[in-house]
Amino acid sequence: MAQKSSLQKLLDFLDRLEDEGLWYHLTHSRPETICVFIDIPGERWEVEFFADGHIEFERFRSSGDLEDESVLEQFMKLYTKESGE
Repeated sequence: MAQKSSLQKLLDFLDRLEDEGLWYHLTHSRPETICVFIDIPGERWEVEFFADGHIEFERFRSSGDLEDESVLEQFMKLYTKESGE
């Protein structure tokens, strides 16, 4: 049986996400990859499909802790132009 192409792997994966009703979006931030971001309750997944056919998966989990808006402001200052970076 022939090995699936990189594109076919990606298309099959997107079909599966749609069949399961999972929300996703695609990004292309590196020349050799297409990244699929999947948001599910309490988690975010990043699945990168590489031109050479391999796939990398990273999962980010929420601790479930909720913060108030003052913490949001602190983080915005850390990661915006105001921080001097």
